[in-house]
Amino acid sequence: MTTLSQARAALQSGETDSPSLVADLVARMEAKNESIGALLSLNTEQALADAANADLSKPLGGIPIVLKDNINALGQPCTCGSRFLQSGYTAPYDATVTRKLREAGAILLGRANMDEFAMGSATENSALGKTVNPHDPSRIPGGSSGGSAAVVASEMALASLGSDTGGSIRQPAAFCGIVGMKPSYGRVSRYGLVAFASSLDQIGPLTHTVEDAATLLQVISGHDPLDSTSLDEPVPDFSESLGKSVKGLRIGLPKQYFAEGLDPEIEKLVRAAAARLEDQGAELVDIDLPLTDAAVATYYILAPAEASSNLSRFDGIRYGRRSENATDIIDTYRKSREEGFGPEVKRRILLGTYVLSSGYYDAYYTRAQKVRTLIQQEFASAFAQVDAILTPTTPTPPRKIGVADEDPLQDYLADVYTISANLAGLPAISLPCGEMDSGDGTRLPVGVQIMAPHLRDDLVLQVASAIEQS
Repeated sequence: MTTLSQARAALQSGETDSPSLVADLVARMEAKNESIGALLSLNTEQALADAANADLSKPLGGIPIVLKDNINALGQPCTCGSRFLQSGYTAPYDATVTRKLREAGAILLGRANMDEFAMGSATENSALGKTVNPHDPSRIPGGSSGGSAAVVASEMALASLGSDTGGSIRQPAAFCGIVGMKPSYGRVSRYGLVAFASSLDQIGPLTHTVEDAATLLQVISGHDPLDSTSLDEPVPDFSESLGKSVKGLRIGLPKQYFAEGLDPEIEKLVRAAAARLEDQGAELVDIDLPLTDAAVATYYILAPAEASSNLSRFDGIRYGRRSENATDIIDTYRKSREEGFGPEVKRRILLGTYVLSSGYYDAYYTRAQKVRTLIQQEFASAFAQVDAILTPTTPTPPRKIGVADEDPLQDYLADVYTISANLAGLPAISLPCGEMDSGDGTRLPVGVQIMAPHLRDDLVLQVASAIEQS
């Protein structure tokens, strides 16, 4: 395994050069991707040209990065894992995070597979092919950023960017045995990210180490006037959090995250990670987050509602797929969407339209917004008692591919530990804390999650670094 920081050191020492690094990764991608399905496209020719002119003095000079295929990069495809954007659409501009990567000297190498329009928890909902877990190809890698996680876990990439709406970075990071971070809402610009649920979406890094996550987060953070939800707040030096003592920190363990439904082996490994923090001088505190059980229902009202609005722009007129079988403009709208969207996207659009409809808006959407406010207040009260919160990232190991085909609710419930951070706008990270026996001869990674108050991304990295180094 080569980390981003190791590659930077090798480039700066002259041990290797950027074109060689790009060529090596491309060779790995060509050898592995057919069996894993993590990548939808490569940008080899331009990447090699950019590598030949790499400025190694920059923070990411000469370092290849993979982007989830819902982040715009000028001239590259941006399919969102959907037939709607599969043919003919190339991004007409750079997302802000893409521009920041370029300015930092990064090389944009490829586009990662994803659940269609980021709607899913398994990367089985991509219209362009499934992604499998590199640790066990019979299992899911998680989602919706499953391709971004699998490409790093399989060592086809040093690092990638994903998007997290309800756990879509952290859950696949846990399933694939890598580090995945969702920044505080507003810390990283969403401009150029194809919107799923605008009040929940955040772009974040997927890497091999906490240090690499801090490096990428440093580059992509900061205020952006092009994003009205971007916060004009100072960005700390995240590297200063790494290796910092956790002595005296109070770490909350919410009882609702260690209750029925949690795999006993996962609980054992997560509690062992908490004990390592205690060994370093942190204090473990049992806390109560009773609205945890309401988080999934709240999310699956608010997120589809926002999705139904955001995806209304895909109409067969403005851009993307246009049906060739339509007879008039109304038929164009209807058939373009019918032919372009997959079953999960249609399901969520219908659900979102329903909860926003006359007669149901107050009963569902308004009530869900009130519960969201209560969840935010509950976390604020918890952080008056503790500095950070430690939980499992997922209640179970990655399931077998195809198991949830007839019961999508299984995957919805699998997000129970990650959704609350999005509803409350909190920074959260998942990092490996051990491996468990799958029961069929393979070892599967287990992730531990750290959450902290809004804009305390530095504290999340500090605690995660302490676990990783222990």
